[in-house]
Amino acid sequence: MIDTTLPFIPERFEKPREQGLTMMMDKGLSLRETEDFLEKSSSYCDLVKFGFGTAMVTKNLEDKIKLYKDAGVRPYLGGTLFEVFYARNCFDEYQRMLDKLNLDLVEVSDGSIVIPHKEKCKIISKLAKDRTVLSEVGSKDSGIIISPFKWVSWMKAELNAGSWKVIAEGREAGNVGVFRPNGTAHTLLINHITARIDTSKILWEAPIKNQQVWFIKLFGANVNLGNIAPNEVIPLECLRLGLRGDTFFQFLPEDFAHRLRHVGDDDSIDIAEAL
Repeated sequence: MIDTTLPFIPERFEKPREQGLTMMMDKGLSLRETEDFLEKSSSYCDLVKFGFGTAMVTKNLEDKIKLYKDAGVRPYLGGTLFEVFYARNCFDEYQRMLDKLNLDLVEVSDGSIVIPHKEKCKIISKLAKDRTVLSEVGSKDSGIIISPFKWVSWMKAELNAGSWKVIAEGREAGNVGVFRPNGTAHTLLINHITARIDTSKILWEAPIKNQQVWFIKLFGANVNLGNIAPNEVIPLECLRLGLRGDTFFQFLPEDFAHRLRHVGDDDSIDIAEAL
């Protein structure tokens, strides 16, 4: 990192953070790739999710977990794996696996299966006695529409049950949950949620750059974002700080922005003709 101070760079909270979290999605990095990732990106990454069920088929998983923990990054198993165990009536076995892996962070989700919401909240409360719980709201099926009222009521109930943060479903492709199939944000839904839920308690799954830009422009540099690819963690930090074209003017005073923005297409033609 360059040791310098620039004006109009937004403040980022120091790790361990409660707000401004970046969650990276590990879909099967090798130990060497994990070491390389941590060398360059550990300062900017707070959480690592072993995506869906990859933890079950990842070699040297316990060694990877240790690497992440030693670097100050909190790893956890993907919510889909919780659902795999739950669907087979193996919740106790799941807890024993968490103990064996020494994971203090756990995700509870119901994006692929139906879990009665009262039961889901009981599971959150039980796990929250010994662990930090992330719970996910939203379906992985694009054909299932959840009303804004249910999004809010479920998020509130899960936070009250003991969730540290609630994850707003977006999947690794960014095309379900709080996003439309084309990847654009469900603006009215998100506005409805954030008018009623503290945004510092929400982690938005936003794997696509345009989605990250949208959330940063709406909620600022310290919005919680997840499902970030390993090679996108540093680019995301640049977006958060206004060090990339997409958010270049986001944190500059308006008079700076007005003076420095490129002229419009019509003006460009006029200038070219004048030359």
